[in-house]
Amino acid sequence: MKLVRLFQLAAPLALCLAATACEDPAKDKPRATVAPTSGASAAAAPTGAANLPLGASSAAAAATPTVAAAAAAPTGAGVPIDVASSTVGFIGSKVTGKHEGKFEKFSGTLSPSADGKAEGGQVTIEIDMNSVKTDEAKLDGHLKSPDLFDTTKFPTAKFVSTEIKAGGDKGATHTVTGDLDLHGVKKSISFPATVTVSDAEITAKTEFVLNRKDFSIIYPGKPDDAIRDDVVIKFDVKAPRKK
Repeated sequence: MKLVRLFQLAAPLALCLAATACEDPAKDKPRATVAPTSGASAAAAPTGAANLPLGASSAAAAATPTVAAAAAAPTGAGVPIDVASSTVGFIGSKVTGKHEGKFEKFSGTLSPSADGKAEGGQVTIEIDMNSVKTDEAKLDGHLKSPDLFDTTKFPTAKFVSTEIKAGGDKGATHTVTGDLDLHGVKKSISFPATVTVSDAEITAKTEFVLNRKDFSIIYPGKPDDAIRDDVVIKFDVKAPRKK
């Protein structure tokens, strides 16, 4: 009888744990569109684009006239991101659970368009990959290893937008397209974001899903605890305008 009672108590607990373990944080998040960058667009860009911050003169994210024109369009003055009030992070998961992480060191600018709007502006973010921080020191070390980020070989990651257009999925105000250089792989990505421009500050906030294997981060995890390919990318960045 004791064994029966023990089973009766343990079974619901096991089911509960299994449900929690299988939860996928990427399930209800919008997925980024990933495509090759266009070298042809970069070659066609005017020389004035070289003055844009953090490598914005690089290839436009997609080989369409609209994106190429947006990448070449003049922007307003870039406003530095305030790291103290901003966050750049991610959520990774595996069979047994999930981990949230963030990067403690990053920099960048948020720029309005020439006429002071979000549309036609620019987002640039450069991340120190060695500054990754999670809830486990052992995991921090593994993330920096050749299995995953390989920070000795690829110490930084960079995103430079090439187009910000009005309208986005999941209630976002805009769709942002740009070049992401991560783990030695450079691709164009598009994702929904909420971008605001006011007299006080410029802000950009998003959560979207990215497949890590698109950027050659292919470590599978343990046979009985596989790492999911989908990672939730999160950033909430603010650039206060000085008066």
